[in-house]
Amino acid sequence: MLRMLLKRCSLALTTAFLLYFTPVLRAEEDMVTKAAVQQIVASHHGKVALYAHQLNTGKTIAVDADQVVQTASTIKLAMLWEASRQVALGNAHWDEKLTLEPGEGVGGSGVLHLFDTPLTITLKDVATMMVIVSDNTGTNMMIDRFGTQAVDEDMAAIGLKNTWLYKKVMKPATGPMPADQKKYGLGKTTPREIATLMDKIGRCDLNIPGTPQVEQAKADAACSVAINMMRNQFYRETIPRYIETLDSTEEGSGIASKTGSLNATRSDVALIAGKSGPIVMAIYTYENKDQSWTVDNEGEMSIAKIAEAIVKAWSPEGINGKSLVPGLGLRYNGEAKSASKMK
Repeated sequence: MLRMLLKRCSLALTTAFLLYFTPVLRAEEDMVTKAAVQQIVASHHGKVALYAHQLNTGKTIAVDADQVVQTASTIKLAMLWEASRQVALGNAHWDEKLTLEPGEGVGGSGVLHLFDTPLTITLKDVATMMVIVSDNTGTNMMIDRFGTQAVDEDMAAIGLKNTWLYKKVMKPATGPMPADQKKYGLGKTTPREIATLMDKIGRCDLNIPGTPQVEQAKADAACSVAINMMRNQFYRETIPRYIETLDSTEEGSGIASKTGSLNATRSDVALIAGKSGPIVMAIYTYENKDQSWTVDNEGEMSIAKIAEAIVKAWSPEGINGKSLVPGLGLRYNGEAKSASKMK
């Protein structure tokens, strides 16, 4: 009897120890990873702001994550979320036709401005061009379809108070503009906010508080298209650079992302299908000394090294493109999994 009592006490003490110290050990593991990331940040000739979060474990790294930054083309994610929501609601359709009229094309990234006009293509094709080659003309066509006001109001409604799409690309701002528009140009956000938005796209959460919920099956169908666009991102020198070890032509990429680049700014926002659980990551480098436009630009290299350090620590077995699906495998009987159910 005494032996059984001692055994039970030992088991209780062991359980109590694990419950008490496991969060500490997990936090220490995150701090070790953050220290490695901060070494890369410290060596960068410019500034870095980032937010990374493994959705099933809760592991998080934040470096100036609430710093408002110039988005460059990563703000196009806000338009992608808005378009997906409107498709899910039935207010838009991926196969509806949009027409690029003569004189409406703009230069910079993309190819639509090189095509003969008038050019009529589907909403899905326009959005795809906006995402995979960051097509500026395609982005302006999306703005013509949905408007910046709707995007900005919906970003605020889902709690992203510092995420703004101000205007068309390479076009002057029209109408009343917030006082900080000239500072940020096309758009602004914070790493934490844009990562939250990417998380919503991955989970197919297209809901706005205080409005009727979007039918989940329709949300899944709409955001499945959006995720597939981002998986086919053409620019892969930043977050995917060292961690995309899969043959994406055969299996499909394990990374869905959207990049943004200006002379002194390089950024990338991504969903990463880690084998140990999905990771959302937003990394911004700005005020960069290296303003070259080569694949070895320091801003792009710094982003790649940070992504590699985090993914190797949190998902040492690598990534798996098969799990990059609507909901990211984080649902339980149709509902979002709790932390305990995701372990």
